[in-house]
Amino acid sequence: MSSSATFSCDTALARRAAGAPSARPRLALVTSILASSLAFVDGSVVNVGLPAIGRNLHADAAQLQWAVNAYLLPLSALLLIGGALGDRLGRRRLLIFGVGLFAISSAACAAAPSLAWMLAARAVQGVGAALVLPNSLALLGGAFEGEARGRAVGLWAAASAMSSALGPVLGGWLIDISGWRAIFLINLPIAAAAIVLAVPIRDPPETSQPAPLDVAGALLAMLALGAIAWAFTVGAGPGGWTIAAIVGAVAGVGLLAAFVWVEAVRADRALTPPALFGSRRVVALNLMTFLLYGALGGFLVLLPYVLIAGAGFPATAAGAALLPFPLVMALGGPFAGALAGRIGSQGLLTMGSLVTGAGLLLALLVEPGGAYWTQVLPCVLVIALGMTCSAAPLTTAILAAVDPRNTGSASGFNSAVARTGGLFATALVGNVLTARGHGMFVQFHLAAVAGAAVAAGAAASAWLAFSGPAQGRAPLGD
Repeated sequence: MSSSATFSCDTALARRAAGAPSARPRLALVTSILASSLAFVDGSVVNVGLPAIGRNLHADAAQLQWAVNAYLLPLSALLLIGGALGDRLGRRRLLIFGVGLFAISSAACAAAPSLAWMLAARAVQGVGAALVLPNSLALLGGAFEGEARGRAVGLWAAASAMSSALGPVLGGWLIDISGWRAIFLINLPIAAAAIVLAVPIRDPPETSQPAPLDVAGALLAMLALGAIAWAFTVGAGPGGWTIAAIVGAVAGVGLLAAFVWVEAVRADRALTPPALFGSRRVVALNLMTFLLYGALGGFLVLLPYVLIAGAGFPATAAGAALLPFPLVMALGGPFAGALAGRIGSQGLLTMGSLVTGAGLLLALLVEPGGAYWTQVLPCVLVIALGMTCSAAPLTTAILAAVDPRNTGSASGFNSAVARTGGLFATALVGNVLTARGHGMFVQFHLAAVAGAAVAAGAAASAWLAFSGPAQGRAPLGD
């Protein structure tokens, strides 16, 4: 899944970070941008490299899906506990450790002699990203205050959009001239610069009790998501729903039930405090997030693959095909956020989801040998417009629906939900990855229609979130 679609969810984490400003705010801003760009670039550039990775490492469709999901799984499950660890052990310290872990695992991906090696390294990358993202944003939010914080977050968001835009193009160019391994090596100089710049930064003093650690909840979440994602990957593949796939799905549901029970017992000390779900609006908005980012995530994995493996695009051109997406979001996001403040979020969220679905239906135009300008660009532009209408208003609506003391947990959980949507979407696209010739486009079109239906479900969730009597903020736990 492309990270350009999720940085809007993450922005709230920086806006809500507390603490006295650090002595080096500009250095903290540059460090946060560099560290975050590792996760944003890597999340999008690997999609462009999937065909080359599959050919070189002799990977089948299910294995290629795990080249994406091995990264998304630990990132989704450990994102919240990564921030809690930073609160306890120091944000700068965790940032440096996470960036170092990301760099080492990137080098391991580049040197991978087999697919199993690369998948293991991708999982470690996900752990590193789960440490980097919340702590880089918390370091940024703690380095500024007042209006300066808003300007800094705006600069961070713009830089994130640019890195997401240029990452696939640069990655595709590197693949064309030197092979897929180079897309992981570009992380190393960025990581080195982030570590060097982070060393002199001081953490702002804590003004509140550090967030509790919920290791059991994080592990149960990762095991549950992993089991369900594996089951759906197998079940959606050529083998269908075998006994192993069914057992995996049942085990995943059981682990998910255990996670819910553990979180209920831990109450306000949980990874996801049950108080967050005391409001129907919060539940509906998170369901909308899961559906909308799931539909988008599947598309952003499939489009570069189909363009390279089916339409014969060079990797550079396939990466550039997505360039309008983050650019439109970066330019239009501030206007959408301001408009949501004037007219409310309900209409924008509903319309944005429906427009995204319409863009997915425009993917039916993509055929072998077609022109980019008439077949690919229209669907990318319309999807970008739909997501622009949705991303910033969604973050605003989530934060407005919870108690101010729960905003950090709420925004972090919503960001994790967005990535989980991409995780499950990637698990369901095996039929496209296994198809060849014209059959690949038939399966791609079916996936586009399914994605449009899911986006319509997101629109319904957005509308229901605001229907009925006005609701107050989600209450705090006891």
